[in-house]
Amino acid sequence: MKDGELKKIKKILTYEISKVNNNIIEYKKSTKPIGPENSIGRVSRMDAINNKSVVEAALRNAEKKLKGLKIILSKIHNNDFGICIRCKTKIPIERILIIPETEKCVHCSGS
Repeated sequence: MKDGELKKIKKILTYEISKVNNNIIEYKKSTKPIGPENSIGRVSRMDAINNKSVVEAALRNAEKKLKGLKIILSKIHNNDFGICIRCKTKIPIERILIIPETEKCVHCSGS
């Protein structure tokens, strides 16, 4: 992979890591328990509990994405960076820029 492409990918990875970190911080704030001392109605409390479950799922997904982004960033200077882990063909730069944590080409990611 060309040096300019690697710099562009590294910049995008760094930005994505920062963005996901910020999302994780916000999700953690939103998943704090709802204390019984808060005077909200029964329906509002049920809605808040439901929303908390949705945010917890988003938090798990964000943490998984962050882990993947960090792994890819650590591999950016490896000789096999940008090579599909299944079929060993080059992953198009456009795919890496859209889904930086990908390790598979389009064909292999669907199977």
